[in-house]
Amino acid sequence: MAKTSIVDREAAHFGGMAADWWDPNGASAMLHKLNPVRLAYVRDMIDMHWQADEHGFKPLEGKTALDVGCGAGLLAEPLARLGAKVTAVDAALELIEVAKSHAEGQGLVIDYRAVGVEDLKGRFDLVTSMEVIEHVAEPQQFIHDLAARLAPGGLMILSTPNKTAWSKLLTITLAEGLGQIPKGTHDFDKFIDPDTMRGLLTQAGLECIDFEGIAISPTRGLHLSENTSLNYLVAARHA
Repeated sequence: MAKTSIVDREAAHFGGMAADWWDPNGASAMLHKLNPVRLAYVRDMIDMHWQADEHGFKPLEGKTALDVGCGAGLLAEPLARLGAKVTAVDAALELIEVAKSHAEGQGLVIDYRAVGVEDLKGRFDLVTSMEVIEHVAEPQQFIHDLAARLAPGGLMILSTPNKTAWSKLLTITLAEGLGQIPKGTHDFDKFIDPDTMRGLLTQAGLECIDFEGIAISPTRGLHLSENTSLNYLVAARHA
């Protein structure tokens, strides 16, 4: 197995997107569209897992969170606002520098580090990694490394494209082909279907507790759905 989850060309590719990461109309526009959908799911899973008040503003108060493959902080910042003490890591130093600057401008304290998950010490109550596993060197090792950072009683949430013809059409042929996502962002051979994901999690000593699809429609745009054929989120805990 690979010693590191980081693929240098992937880090370089995403690092090149750092300058306009926070521009909702820039190279990361699709992530800005995805983020509210994944945040809704994250909040639902937090409330269910810790039986939190769904109307509370800080359900992660007193808890630690780790966001792996954090980019420039699209998810890390909301986790901090939900009350968590957040550590966020990414392989691209350029993204970490932008993330630090943006968080400072928002008055948020987030421990950003340009390292791989395998270089971290300690355990965290919440571990998230969104749209990352399809870019790593060895998915099974990556899941093992995530599981090793998950505290007893903790919650892990991942998202990734499904490995379907529909996902390939929308994500690569159309989104990359029409410039909505920078070309070369995705490799269909590295996409992971839900059954394979379940197996990866099981091998790492984790139990899947929920799968939810992210679908798209002309009237609703991107939204949570039972249909997992495009993209999906998965929540897991120690078995």
